[in-house]
Amino acid sequence: MNRNYFKSKLFLKYTWSYLFILLIPLIFTSIFIYENASHRLRSEIERSHLDQLTQAETIIDGRMKELSEIATRISYDHRLASYLVHDPIHSGEAIEALDQYKATSSIIGELYLYFHKDDRIYSSEGMNHFDVFTSNLLFQNWDKDAVYQDLNNVKFPTMRPADIASNSSGRKQSMLAYLIPIKPNNPNPYGTVMYLIRKTELTSLIDSILGSYQGQTYILDNQGQILVDNRQGETLSDTDTRSLFGHLTPGIQKHVLNGKEHSIVSVRSPVNGWTYVTIMPSEQFFSSVLHVRSFIIMLLIFVVAAGAAIALLLARMQYRPISTLVEFAASKCSKPIGRPGESRNELDRIRTTLLEYSARVDLQEPFARHHLLSMLLRSGSSRILTPELREVLDLRFDRSLHFVMVIGWMKSDKNGVLEHQEILELLTHIELPNLNGHGYGVELSQLGQIGLLVNFDPDKDVDEFEHKQLIVEALRIRLLESCHIQPVIGVGSSYSGPDQLNQSYIEACSAYDLRVSSNAGSVNYFEKQSYPTDQSFWIPNNTLLKLSQSLKQGSFEVASQMIKSAVLSLRQSELSTLLIRCIGIDLLNTILKTAAELENQRLIQEMAPQMISGQSLDELERNLLHLASRLCEQVEQANQKEEQSLTDRMIAYIEEHFADNALSLETVASEFSLSPSHVSRSFKEKMGVNFVQYIWQKRLEEVMHQLKTTDDSLKDIIIRVGYVDAPNFIRKFKKETGYTPGQYRKMFSLGQ
Repeated sequence: MNRNYFKSKLFLKYTWSYLFILLIPLIFTSIFIYENASHRLRSEIERSHLDQLTQAETIIDGRMKELSEIATRISYDHRLASYLVHDPIHSGEAIEALDQYKATSSIIGELYLYFHKDDRIYSSEGMNHFDVFTSNLLFQNWDKDAVYQDLNNVKFPTMRPADIASNSSGRKQSMLAYLIPIKPNNPNPYGTVMYLIRKTELTSLIDSILGSYQGQTYILDNQGQILVDNRQGETLSDTDTRSLFGHLTPGIQKHVLNGKEHSIVSVRSPVNGWTYVTIMPSEQFFSSVLHVRSFIIMLLIFVVAAGAAIALLLARMQYRPISTLVEFAASKCSKPIGRPGESRNELDRIRTTLLEYSARVDLQEPFARHHLLSMLLRSGSSRILTPELREVLDLRFDRSLHFVMVIGWMKSDKNGVLEHQEILELLTHIELPNLNGHGYGVELSQLGQIGLLVNFDPDKDVDEFEHKQLIVEALRIRLLESCHIQPVIGVGSSYSGPDQLNQSYIEACSAYDLRVSSNAGSVNYFEKQSYPTDQSFWIPNNTLLKLSQSLKQGSFEVASQMIKSAVLSLRQSELSTLLIRCIGIDLLNTILKTAAELENQRLIQEMAPQMISGQSLDELERNLLHLASRLCEQVEQANQKEEQSLTDRMIAYIEEHFADNALSLETVASEFSLSPSHVSRSFKEKMGVNFVQYIWQKRLEEVMHQLKTTDDSLKDIIIRVGYVDAPNFIRKFKKETGYTPGQYRKMFSLGQ
């Protein structure tokens, strides 16, 4: 890109405009997608935690209900009546019953039965004096007196917070004590059932809620006291905990703790009033959408880069024509307008220049028109007359027939240049509405000659040649009346398209040069030119041209048709043998000239001498056919040799680059400047297999070779030979060989 573009305010405006148009919507879209994805994921996780927490609350409530039911059954079990428990004979049966009740719940660490004011306590393991019990089971925050007091005075089910308990062997673990008076719901209980529950039995139920997230889980009793807590990652201070739990409501909430936003999910049990809580830093939710954020960032970077590139490209596309116009204006304007790269208003410069240049164009339009018409006479190619040029120069070649007239005149007494200009002005654009025609004049090299390009639609009631004569006569009369001259006119043949106007021009020049009379006012038509012999006995030029082209293409079928048709026309004529042989030399010269163009001098030297010697018409035909056949064969051989050489070079290129994963039919075609279809067809004819099959076979052979000779991994080998889809390659390998690559390598090593 031209660096001067960046000095232009207009170019920079285009660039920034496209950047805003492209990037702002995409950036906002990316931000919206990210925010929406993170919010949705956070809501889903919080909702999932709420559901899991509700499930954990239901399970724990069920376990607590089980414990209450066990206590109820104990209170009504006659084996555990006070008088039987104290009876030495039946005490063993009572202990066995306690062991059975303990086994009914998996969360019970130990089960104790205590009767008020008793100095003994019973468990599934036996009876202990209370002093022995309290000395063997020590709680960190629950001393002997408090234990005794609670066992005797508890009136309703009470869960003590988790506490560190150590047994007689010194083993410590966090335990909860659940005290249920018996009989339950009796205002005057006679005893207490105490369950010891390991803290892990409850925390394990709600640990699964956090999963891979860091945070805290709590179980609070109906007084807001923490029964169980489990902390992963950061911990909350007592102040934060008290301030949080003091006004906690069930559901999903957000609070700022330790200076960070946290997501708090809580559920309250309708059975015992306990509250279950999970607390997690909100920033963890964003780490869960890290891949989304990374994708969005990468997408944003790509969008910015691509948007900037596209903006520059579009700005360049938009500005380049303006820059070109500015450069053009700078080179054509008579007044200095500054360099195109300067930060000035280029559009004003272009407008100023166009106004000045428009005046020049108005003066130069006739010259442009003359130049185009002259080229049309020389080359006959109407492609130069684009629709835009035709409209600007007011040139219409929209009739069915076209011919050329060469108009000359004898110089009169007045100045020749003025006379020439007067006639040219008359013929520049002449309309013949009554004859369905119009024409355009163009100056020729001679001062006294003008060419006129005429196109017309023939009248159905008049012969085509007669219609053309009427046009020529009307033009001659108009010249006589307007310019007072008697022109000499040569008229070429009529053709169906403007592409053949050059031929009509040559014919018009011939008719003008071969006119019988040079008297003023004479008109000569190319169709009426007389020759020493009848034209029909001469071989048509288009036949000779077609014969030459068929020989160059190596098409003997077409060449033989041209020779046979030409000889047949000669055979049907009544000309003398000598004249026929002379005419037949045209065919020979065409073939020999074509052979010379094809640089086949040997054929010319071998055949030319014997062809010139006296021969009959049949012999001439046989020799011409033989000569054409040999020439076509040699052309075909040369083409085949070139094709073979090209195919060999393509195969050598493929052998060198088959391990390149970018190798394709299109890349080979591009390398040799051929079409992909031609490459594919030539390759199949040479190798017997198509291009894709050949590349696969080469890569397969190379993989098999490397499996035999190296210890490299299969993935490295597959990538090395240019195959990027390893699973697909392995499937095709097994289909081709009957073995997987690993089996093939193992089989070969065993063979060694």
